[in-house]
Amino acid sequence: MNIHHIPVLIDKCLEYLVTVKDGIYFDGTLGFGGHSSGILNTIGPGGTLVSTDVDQDAFSFSKKKFSDEKRIKLYNLNFSQIDIIAKIESIQYFNGIFADLGVSSFQLDTVESGFSYRNNAPLDLRMDKSKVINAADVVNSYSEEDLANIIFQNGEEKNSRKIAKVICEVRREKQIQTTLELSNIITELTPQRFHTKTLSRVFQALRIYVNDELNTLKSFLKKSVDLLIPGGRLVILSYHSLEDRIVKELFKYETLDCICPPGSPICTCNKVPRLKIITKKPISPDEIEINNNFRSRSAKLRAAERI
Repeated sequence: MNIHHIPVLIDKCLEYLVTVKDGIYFDGTLGFGGHSSGILNTIGPGGTLVSTDVDQDAFSFSKKKFSDEKRIKLYNLNFSQIDIIAKIESIQYFNGIFADLGVSSFQLDTVESGFSYRNNAPLDLRMDKSKVINAADVVNSYSEEDLANIIFQNGEEKNSRKIAKVICEVRREKQIQTTLELSNIITELTPQRFHTKTLSRVFQALRIYVNDELNTLKSFLKKSVDLLIPGGRLVILSYHSLEDRIVKELFKYETLDCICPPGSPICTCNKVPRLKIITKKPISPDEIEINNNFRSRSAKLRAAERI
């Protein structure tokens, strides 16, 4: 397996994440071990790292990569199951929790993975192949209205209704089974200068829907705050506005000491702030990193500390 992986904003991630050398850390997006390797190189001999990834290829690769490393525990589970993993490992709290929400270069560059519209592959887009519904099922069986809503809400594509209408017209003649078949439909009704952006948005929308990524992220973030020790850090790398908005809003909500309606004479909500935001503005890669790894260009790092 030829793996090309460059961990994004690795130095900043480690700077914000690792505050206790012999602490307990969680990497919810193990991938091919880029950030996990950085964490292991930063923590001390008494430190522990728990890493998980739902992608079987990534998990198998990293299991072999870290086979001689005693400080790491690996799980082939979704990061939203952080609470279950913590119970299995008898961990009450973590000193730091990290997630890189991007799709890996391996998934994008490997034709068989079917994550890229640039190569022809089965229209799948499932991170976890045990999930029942794949992208082809959605494209070929969902109503025109549901398709349009998925493309608009998860891809922020303004021509979602037009795209959904044409998809439904094409599938009446022949099922759409490959990434190239879907790509051709989209490019035929999109001006050439918008091909890349439109394709990215549609494929992103289907991937997010099939993997239920936004709801999974919300669950993971809430559980992460519950599982952080006071002084522990939550560090998240996001790559598009939908993810970043969820992280930003969760961080802001957890800093509030009152959520009563405006104008209430007294506070009755009993809200207690649980986070202190460390990154007032999200951190992005500099020009040097973007030149070395173009796919890092949209990354945004946010970090917060448990009170």
